[in-house]
Amino acid sequence: MHLIATPTAPVARGHYSQAVVHGGVVYVAGQLPIDPERPDEKVDGFEAQARQVLKNVLAVLEAAGSGRDLVLRATVYITDIGHWPAFNKVYAEMLGDHRPARTVVPVPHLHYGYLVEIDAIGALRTS
Repeated sequence: MHLIATPTAPVARGHYSQAVVHGGVVYVAGQLPIDPERPDEKVDGFEAQARQVLKNVLAVLEAAGSGRDLVLRATVYITDIGHWPAFNKVYAEMLGDHRPARTVVPVPHLHYGYLVEIDAIGALRTS
């Protein structure tokens, strides 16, 4: 088992790792739309938060030896199901033709008042 910590994504603010690699699979912990270069400034607006959270997930995957084309599954937590169309648009733009399995879960609240959070599972890139 290998624990991932990269400065290209927000630092873990609790007792967890950004990701864990085991058995050729990367398990990315729930990522919030925090800009790692400005962690104390909240990203405003749902679409901007959706882009940032996906950037964070992809940064962790890359640091672990995976990438956008190797995402197997994503779970998306959003605070308003009305954001689903906007999220779907941003997700499609950022993942392109790759279509991993995905679940979108409406939740009442997320930590720090954010509007979206994503965890993901990816395969490791083979040599």
